[in-house]
Parts: sequence; structure tokens; C-alpha cells
Amino acid sequence: MDRRGFVITSLGTLAATGAHWAATTPAAVAATRGRRVGPQAANLFETRLDTLRHLDDAVGATHAYQAATAELRLITSVLTTSSYTDDTGHRLYAAAAEACRLAGWCAYDSGRLADAEKYFVTSLRAAATGNAPTLGASTLAFWANLRYSSNDPYGALGLIDRALDQRQKITSGRVLAMLHARRARAHSKAGETTAAYRAIDAAFAAYDRAGPADQDLPSMYWVTHGEIHEVAASCALSLSHSHRALEHFEAALRHDDPYDTSTEARGAGIYLARQAEAHLALGDLDAAVAAAERAVEQLGGAGSSRGTATLTDLRSQFAVYGDTPVVTAFLDLTAS
Repeated sequence: MDRRGFVITSLGTLAATGAHWAATTPAAVAATRGRRVGPQAANLFETRLDTLRHLDDAVGATHAYQAATAELRLITSVLTTSSYTDDTGHRLYAAAAEACRLAGWCAYDSGRLADAEKYFVTSLRAAATGNAPTLGASTLAFWANLRYSSNDPYGALGLIDRALDQRQKITSGRVLAMLHARRARAHSKAGETTAAYRAIDAAFAAYDRAGPADQDLPSMYWVTHGEIHEVAASCALSLSHSHRALEHFEAALRHDDPYDTSTEARGAGIYLARQAEAHLALGDLDAAVAAAERAVEQLGGAGSSRGTATLTDLRSQFAVYGDTPVVTAFLDLTAS
């Protein structure tokens, strides 16, 4: 058995890790030995990490994972062999935390769950050392995604709660909106309707207060009003509210601040597959197949374990209607 595909962190350890992150007081990190590096080194790492985030969108998790781990090794080498001021050191630790966060996300998207959790833990430690609470909260949100997608909604909620305990230190409105959206998704996975929709309302409210995207963290470029609608739709689908799900899926694309389907093929494909599920639940096979075919087109070549699993699950749902010509044609088209 390849344990990389399984979560490895117990609920007790999750709680302890989140509590430790929340309680950590940043210390001085100035180093006095080795070649001196200044703010320009931190600037370059931050620019490279921004490129890596978009590279993940363009080429998929496998290639981006290799690039993120290589970047982390480089940042770690600079931290351990160079001298720098406190300010530069904090920025370098924050860069290390973001490289870990990105490596963890790419590992998760590649189906390497144990590796992903290890990187998320390291990201939290680096964020605490680098006095970057907003970045740490972002890492907890991504980790929560992994947990509720692995049938542990309450572990996910514990992580989100620890992040929101520090909300007064979170400087990004989009990170706050993402945290509430992740909370909604976890509640929906647990079948908790009222709590899920309350969290969705909180996510929209936080986003409305967030301000312009160019004044927020560069890493939050993908969080739009449309993204919150997509999460709301996913919540409604998990709660068997298919009509409500379709309303949110439509609103995600029609809003003035829409979900950007051109930015990231995996997310668009996964949301289209969920849209197909909603149509299927309502018995509209033609609309379900149309959405499913677009999902296949979006996910083709994306190199995503999540995307592959989504399509596999969708095909199994369609198999029930295998004697219907339009469904038969789709199943034949997507047969491996």
C-alpha cells in the first residue's frame, strides 16, 4: 500500500498543530554568518513564487510540485548559509512558508496526501517564524480542503476555527472569505445545512469587504465573487439542493466579478462535473451530458488526481443510465 495517498495526521495532532501555530510569538531571526543577502533576495523569491503559482495553473500539479520543492530547497539554503537582518529574515521565512504551501497543494492535487500534510505543517512553522499570520491562515484553509475532501469535515473545521481565532491578524479580505467558504464546504460535507449556508453568507460578506484585488495578496488572485458562488453551488449539491446549486453555478459565470474559467482548467473542469451531477440529480440527462463533456474537455491533460477522481465518480453516476443513447455515447467517448 502506498501511504502517500492517505492522510497521516490524527485529529489530536491537527488540533495541537493549529493551536501551536496560533500561540507562536515570532522571534528575532537575524543571521550574522555567511554571505550577506538583503531585501532584493526576498523580492526575487516573492516574484518567483508568484510565477510558480501561475505555472501550477498552466502546466498542472506534477511539474509545479517539482518546481516548488526546488524553490524551497533554494530558499532553505539561503536561510541556513547566509546572513541577513530581522526584516529580510522574516520575509525569507515567509517565502519558505509559501513555497511549502504551494508544494503541499500540488502534492495534494497529485494524490500524495501524506506528503501534502507534511508540507502544510512545515509551512505553518515557517509562517509563524516569519511573522506571517495571514499566510499561515491561508495554509490552514488549503489544508482544510484536503481534510474535508478526505472525509474528515470536522478535522477541517478545527483547522478553520484555529485560523479564524486569529482573524484580527489576517490582513487579506480574500483569505478571510476563503476561510469562511472552506468552513461552508466542511459543514456541507457533514450534512449541516444551516451552518453551511450561514458560512456561505459570511464568505460573501467578507469578500464584499475585501477591496480591490490589486490591494490584496498576489496569491489570492483566483478568489473572486464567482469563486464564492462556485463553492456555494458545491455546498448546495452536497446537501442535495440541486436547483440551488445550478443557480449558483450560473451566477458564478454571470456576475460582474465572475469565476475565471480561463485561469485554471482543473477548477473549471471539476465545477463543470459538479454541474453535471446537479443536472443528473434533476433527471435532465441532456444537460448533464453537455456539462460532463465540457468537464472532460477542461480536465484533459490537466495532470490532476482530483480531476481524474472527479471524472471517474461522474462516470459511475452516469452508468446507472447506461441504456440511454445520449449517456451511452458519453460513456463510450470517455472510456479509458
